[in-house]
Amino acid sequence: MASRPGRPRASGDPYGERDTRQDVLDAAAALFCTVGFTSTSTRSVAERAGVRQATIYHHFAGKDAILLELLLGTVRPSVELADALATATATDPADARLWALAHADVRLLTSGPLNLGALYVLPEVAGEQFAEFHAQRDRLRARYDELAAAVVPDGSGAEQGPLVLGLVESVILRRRDSDDLDAGAVADAVADGVLRLLGCDEQRIAAARTAAAALV
Repeated sequence: MASRPGRPRASGDPYGERDTRQDVLDAAAALFCTVGFTSTSTRSVAERAGVRQATIYHHFAGKDAILLELLLGTVRPSVELADALATATATDPADARLWALAHADVRLLTSGPLNLGALYVLPEVAGEQFAEFHAQRDRLRARYDELAAAVVPDGSGAEQGPLVLGLVESVILRRRDSDDLDAGAVADAVADGVLRLLGCDEQRIAAARTAAAALV
């Protein structure tokens, strides 16, 4: 079976049978990332997925709904992890929680055969039909701000929160320019870089890396 685009997902099919809905998402992702969203029709998605065009409308209202689901797949896992880390016990240092979140987020953005993060810049994504995606991304941004503020409690951390998320999402551009990124190495480097950005020294970064292993 061909590898699926996007971030890893748990399969509910222990026998490996194809999931028609996921087939449609896979086909649409490949076309959106190569041909472009505007140039992709539901007919072409159906042909690539090996299903009838009517089958697509059984699962999705149209192209916008497919794109929304793909976009949500790039943020939902990170939001869930960020929420869990935000409620971690006080004994878990903020720098370890931030390292863990940044590392997991980068791994998610660099996994799979397609760079789905690149879909963020599509002009169509600014539309109201993608409000759920923007709400989830705003929630993730807020969690980064909170953790950055906790790492640097003098108040400057909160101001650097957007820079932290920007560094994490910079892997989208790096992936666009390189097809052979080492996801693990890149995640390590970015997570370390996030803490350096907030003024942590190498000893503190090493401690955060070790502590983060127990959090995720």
